[in-house]
Amino acid sequence: MKSPSIVKNYIYDSLYHIMTFFIPLITTPYLARVLQPEGVGTFSYVLSIQTYFSMFAALGTITYGARVIAQSRDDKKSLSENFWGIEILTIITSAVSIFFWLILSAVVKNTAYFLILTINILATTFDISWFFSGLELFKTLSIRNGLFKIIGAIFIFTFVKSPDDLFIYFMIYSSTALCSSISLWVKLKKYINKIKLTDLKIGKHFRETLIYFLPTIATSIYTVLDKTLIGLIVREPKENGFYEQANQIVNIAKTVTFGSINTILGTRLSYLFSKGSFDEMKQKLHTAIDFVFLIGYGMVFGVIVVAKDFVFLYFGEGYDKVTYLLYFLMPIVMIISISACLSNQYYVPVGKRLTSAKYIIYGSVTNFALNLCLIPWLKSIGACIATLIAELLISILCVKGCDNYLNWHDIWIKSVKKVIAGVSMFLGVSSLNFLLLNCKVGTRFLVDVVTGMGIYFIMLILFKDSSLSILIDWIDKRRSKSGK
Repeated sequence: MKSPSIVKNYIYDSLYHIMTFFIPLITTPYLARVLQPEGVGTFSYVLSIQTYFSMFAALGTITYGARVIAQSRDDKKSLSENFWGIEILTIITSAVSIFFWLILSAVVKNTAYFLILTINILATTFDISWFFSGLELFKTLSIRNGLFKIIGAIFIFTFVKSPDDLFIYFMIYSSTALCSSISLWVKLKKYINKIKLTDLKIGKHFRETLIYFLPTIATSIYTVLDKTLIGLIVREPKENGFYEQANQIVNIAKTVTFGSINTILGTRLSYLFSKGSFDEMKQKLHTAIDFVFLIGYGMVFGVIVVAKDFVFLYFGEGYDKVTYLLYFLMPIVMIISISACLSNQYYVPVGKRLTSAKYIIYGSVTNFALNLCLIPWLKSIGACIATLIAELLISILCVKGCDNYLNWHDIWIKSVKKVIAGVSMFLGVSSLNFLLLNCKVGTRFLVDVVTGMGIYFIMLILFKDSSLSILIDWIDKRRSKSGK
C-alpha cells in the first residue's frame, strides 16, 4: 500500500482538530450557563466512572491496533487477520464491561445517568478508528468524526435548554459517539478480506494489548480518577464543575499543541521502524518537537495572561475559581507535550510501550497519593497540583529512557527562544491591561489576544527561531514544486 502524504494527512487531521477545538469552544460556554456548575460537575463525575469501563472494553487497542495495522498494511491477508482478531477481542471485553456496568448502574445514585452511558461503552465496542489510523486514512476519520460532532452540537443547542435537561445532554453525548463509530464500518470492506476463525490469534492480541492497557489505566489515575476523587471526597458537584471546565481548556490547548502531529507521525514512525529507517525517525521527532514547542509555549503564556477575562467571557458568572485552576494546569500542556511526543513517536513505534507504561505507573502512583493528601485540603486546586507533579515526573523519566532520541540539551535549545518570547508576551500584555482597566472586558480581551500573538511571533522572527525556519523552508519547497 502506498504511503499517504504526511502533509495531506496533517491538513486533514488538523482541520478535524480545529473542528474539535471550535465546537467545544461554542458548546462549552452554552452548557456552562445552562447546566450551571452543579450540572457540569454531575456530568463530569458520572462520566469519570464510566470511563473506567470503556477503558477495559477497549483495553489498549487504540494504540496497539494502529501500530499493528500500520506494520501489516502491505499484506492484505495479514491486515485482515489482525483487524478481526483485535475487533473480536474488543467485542468480548466490551460484553464483560457492560455486564458489570449494568450491575453498578442498578445500585448507585443517579441510575438513569449511568444507564444512558451504556451507549458510550457500545461506542467503544464498534470504534475502529485505530484501523483507519493505522492505514493513515485520516481524511475518512476527519470527515466522519467531524460530521457527528457538528450534529451533536446542533442537538445540544436545540434540546438542552435548562438544568433539567441534563439527561438529554447525556443522551446526545453517548448517541453521537455510537453513530460516529458505526459509520466507519461502511468503508471497511474495501480494505479487508474474509478470514478463517483459526487465523484470528485472539490470545496473542490479548497478551500484546495488555501492554498498552497498563499505561491507559495508569494515565486514568491522573486524568479521570481525580474527578472521581473530587466527587467522593469533597461531595460538592460545583468543585467537579470548576475542575471539568479548567480541564476543557487545557485539553483544547493540548489538542491544538500536539494532537494532530502525534496522531499522524506516530503511525508513520511505526512504519519507518519496521523498515529500519532510524535516522529519519529521529529527524521527524525533532522537527515535531520544535513545532509543538512553538505552539505550546505561546498557548501557555497566552492563556495564563488572559485567563481572568477569558473565564468570565467564556463561562459566565459563577466560574471565578476556574481562573486559578488554569494557573496551575496550563503549564501541564508543555510538560505533557514532551512525554506525549516521546510516547507516540518513539516508545510506541519501536515497541517499548511497556517501558513507557512503567513511567506512567510511577507518575500515577505519585498522583494518587498526592490527590489523597491534597484534595481534602485544597479541593480542586489540590488535584491540579497533584497532576502537575505527576506529569513532570513522567516527562523526566521518558527523556531519561529514550536512548538519546531526545535529551535535555535538545529541549533547552528548542525552548529558550520560545520561552523568552512567551515571557515578553506575558509582560507586554500584563502592562497593557493596566492601561485598559476601564475598557469593556470583551474589548480588552481581543486587544490582549492580538497584541500577545504579535509580540510572540515578532520576538521569534527577531530571534530567527528554528521552528519558523523549518516552516519557511517547507513553504519554499512547496512553491518550487508547484512552479515546476
